Amino acid sequence: MVFSLFNLNHPAHYISVGSISVSPGNLVMVVMAFVLFGLALTLPFPGHKSDKNGKE
Repeated sequence: MVFSLFNLNHPAHYISVGSISVSPGNLVMVVMAFVLFGLALTLPFPGHKSDKNGKE
């Protein structure tokens, strides 16, 4: 393959912990999903302001 940027002619790499094995690329995506989900739960909505009494 002349046009390939990466050599894909090798065995895949996996990270194994117990009975769970995941590829490094998928592990990065899962961690990013958890981080984004955590941020979505903790960050306030844009433009959301409350009064001094805690009411909108």
